[in-house]
Amino acid sequence: MGINLEQLKNCVATYGSVARIVIGEVKGSVPRDEGTSMLVWSSGQSGTIGGGALEFHAVNAARQALSKAKSWISSHPLGPELGQCCGGFVKLVTEIYTRDNIPLVQSGLIVRRIGENNLGQVPLSVSRLIASARNQGLFLEAQLIDDWMVEPVINPNLDLWIWGAGHVGRALVETFQNLPNLHITWIDTSHERFPRDVPEDVDVLMSTKPVNLVKYASPDAEHLILTYSHALDFELCHALLSVKFSWAGLIGSKTKWLRFCGRLKELGHYDSQIRQITCPIGRPEFGKHPHQIAIGVAADFLVRNSAINDVRKIDIEQNTYTV
Repeated sequence: MGINLEQLKNCVATYGSVARIVIGEVKGSVPRDEGTSMLVWSSGQSGTIGGGALEFHAVNAARQALSKAKSWISSHPLGPELGQCCGGFVKLVTEIYTRDNIPLVQSGLIVRRIGENNLGQVPLSVSRLIASARNQGLFLEAQLIDDWMVEPVINPNLDLWIWGAGHVGRALVETFQNLPNLHITWIDTSHERFPRDVPEDVDVLMSTKPVNLVKYASPDAEHLILTYSHALDFELCHALLSVKFSWAGLIGSKTKWLRFCGRLKELGHYDSQIRQITCPIGRPEFGKHPHQIAIGVAADFLVRNSAINDVRKIDIEQNTYTV
């Protein structure tokens, strides 16, 4: 994991003073891994570091410090201190950000000292870690070393387009919105079809003819088609098969899909092309409630994209780094 700098900037622009809490170090059984982070402001929060009691205390401490641009490290033995059954150990890094102290990026990394005196020369342990990762072409995971936090800057590299803002579309957005490294574009035919409160990091597009927007999607994007109209669903399937995409899923029965397949063949699409679209979607055994459908679709999404997130990690305990 790493720091989503654009998300941080947007939150600061909206709320003024924002705390970022990140798990810097873990030992033993813990709720979340190193690099997991959340943002906290006076009236709300985004993301989670898990742990229930751990997050409750961390958020309260962050809110009390929002008026001061500072940073600190706190240590938490989860069993003795918070009564959590997992019993591991966590170090949290908490930083208060305003427009005046947004972190600087150097070569795709943000490296800074945590504490009252946040200035000073980067220690040899940190320099060696960065140099070793670059020399070996490894992805550098977020971690706390000698009171210095090292994090890669990340941008969402999974692009999901959700076509339709009905009950299932809304359930899908609710389910997918907090997944890391994912950007969601949500499309329908009118603003009235969207809920009043759309998550800030979801891009909403409105068009009376949504099929015209297909050409603007990335060739690497995934698509979920679940509009209010079978005719519109079919138009979107036809349009997608005329461009490049990573994966597409269509809501509906096997009977609906058989009819679509016949019509798509009549329009000149080959079987190999048509098989790029999955229908039905989700896990039928989960049920037909919108949120049951959404959970099944999300489960398949995570399985399908697990290889993308299988990055090589650096074990800083091996002490094998050279300058």
